Amino acid sequence: MTSLFLSVIPIVILIWMMTKKNGVPSHIALPITAAMVGALQLFYFGTDITLINANIIAGMLSAITPISIVAGAILLNRMIYLSGAEDVIRRWLEGISRNQVAQLMIIGWAFAFMIEGASGFGTPAAIAAPILVGLGFNPLKVAMLALVMNSVPVSFGAVGTPTWFGFSNLGLDDVALLETGKITALIHLIAAFIIPPMALRFIVSWNEIRRNYLFVLVSTLSCTVPYFLLAQWNYEFPALVGGAIGLVLSVITARSGFGLVPTPSSAESTASAPVAAHDVFKAMTPTILLIVILIVTRIKQFGIKGMLTDSTEMFSVSFGPLGDFSISQALIFKLSHILGTDVSWAYKTLYVPALIPFLLVVLISIPLFRLPAGVVKQMFAETGNRIKMPFIALVGALIMVKLMMTGGENSPIMTTGQAFSDLMGTSWQYVAAYLGALGAFFSGSATVSNLTFGAIQQTIAINVGLPQTTILALQSVGGAMGNMVCINNIIAVSTILGIANKEGFIIKRTVVPMVVYGVGAAIMSTLI
Repeated sequence: MTSLFLSVIPIVILIWMMTKKNGVPSHIALPITAAMVGALQLFYFGTDITLINANIIAGMLSAITPISIVAGAILLNRMIYLSGAEDVIRRWLEGISRNQVAQLMIIGWAFAFMIEGASGFGTPAAIAAPILVGLGFNPLKVAMLALVMNSVPVSFGAVGTPTWFGFSNLGLDDVALLETGKITALIHLIAAFIIPPMALRFIVSWNEIRRNYLFVLVSTLSCTVPYFLLAQWNYEFPALVGGAIGLVLSVITARSGFGLVPTPSSAESTASAPVAAHDVFKAMTPTILLIVILIVTRIKQFGIKGMLTDSTEMFSVSFGPLGDFSISQALIFKLSHILGTDVSWAYKTLYVPALIPFLLVVLISIPLFRLPAGVVKQMFAETGNRIKMPFIALVGALIMVKLMMTGGENSPIMTTGQAFSDLMGTSWQYVAAYLGALGAFFSGSATVSNLTFGAIQQTIAINVGLPQTTILALQSVGGAMGNMVCINNIIAVSTILGIANKEGFIIKRTVVPMVVYGVGAAIMSTLI
């Protein structure tokens, strides 16, 4: 009981610090929490100080991955804004429909759905959220909408990585893995009836949602129906294909006005000059390039993914007690045996979506839009200024995560998960999704949540006599819905949109749809 209390207390204090009135900024709260967990590991759990320090080093280095993605996304956003492309896209989208619900569903739901299917890594919010802000929506409200919307496709995001890789260490055959994917997709399909309206409510009134609900429903189902159908025989492409189909159908439906209540602003749009097709294409070129590059580099059948993730060692050197450093043929930087322990760190330079596609697209776009040197300098300067405090926050978050996971079966995070299972017994299915969400909250990744908690979920299912595939599906759904409250994601989208010190405010509001999502998942598990 003492171990459980001490495992949970740092997280309780973290949530209190960030959500209380005049909350503590994340770049202060997270390093404080990391220090608390480190002290507990040292003085209560008796973890070797060398192992603690190794995990601190690994946590600091691990922050390079999310911060480089965020930096790339901000740089692209600044380029699109300063080049004037954002204004062209805004006028074009208003030409499709000036109805706010339609714009939010097209960009915040269907477009983000497709991007999640191609890439994951937080890129949907990084790309979609700035477009919505450019349309005149409040950045803070857009951040919350983006976090909640980006949940349904996540289990099959990044070409199915959370499913096929997240459960890769469980010894499942392809039939069991596919069955897990089918149940996961079914639960998400049902949850999608309530998630978009709850997300929309952050920006528009319930009355506005109700009046345009037919369009909301069509846009939702245009993504989730093909997503569910494809999941019956494949666990790599449901989100990518579902999002692409949904985006096309949502745009067509919005153009026709089907299910949308005409507003004064949409009446005014008939008098405005249409945007020339070539201007729209030029303005959309960076986004189109981004999507194409993501798809080509993520789908293994094209052969490029293997090149970008080739771990064949090209160069290595010993840094003495610090560890062994190596560089692979795909420029994967790796530090192994940190401080003589089994702790290691790696950064996939060409695969993490920072240099490719974000920086690459920016470099292609500079001559395309004929940007002067002063504007290019401004882009990079603004990007650098925005990522200073978030970098500190992410270092704190990732050190905390590493230390929470230190100790194997006796680690604080596993102690917490095991306590949940002991408490619930055969009723475990009602809370299984929340354990998955807890993993995503800590790690910032549905894939890492599945890797971390997949084994304990499988063990619990066997011990209490519940179907493995159902419990693992609930874990997968939980990892996806945990994106709504994940600290890393909140910091990332806030940074991209220029929002400061609102992480606690966001968590307090996005936790509500997350809890509702979990209730829906629990109900569905009893019916399957």
